[in-house]
Amino acid sequence: MRLGRGTLCAAATLLAIGTVGGVPASAHHSFAPYESTLQIKLSGVVTAFRWTNPHVYIEMDAPDSRTGQMRHWLIEGASTSILNRSGWKFNMIKPGDRVTVIVSPLRSGEPAALLKQITLADGRKFSNGAAAGPATIE
Repeated sequence: MRLGRGTLCAAATLLAIGTVGGVPASAHHSFAPYESTLQIKLSGVVTAFRWTNPHVYIEMDAPDSRTGQMRHWLIEGASTSILNRSGWKFNMIKPGDRVTVIVSPLRSGEPAALLKQITLADGRKFSNGAAAGPATIE
């Protein structure tokens, strides 16, 4: 069976649209899983700091304010380029550092959150960039 030129062009066009159409959906996600109207403060010890794209991550152990039991938190930050513009450096946080963060927790209640602000042990404060919004508590 021989396909005509028009059929091949139509098939190539559909393939290109299908391929390109899927790219934006996987390029980024929203902050919808986080409870944006709620902010909490956590103080604890950094266990890991991943300076990666598309998002920087801080893992930390901090006591749960309700139970007092230690919980392991995964804190999501902005991209490295956004954080660089906010004054961050790739080596400013290390495992073992004591930090205080203001975050919007996951709606599910799991110990993960979106960073709003971090305060380092020396008192310096850094935001997570404009897209995450400002810290509204102290």
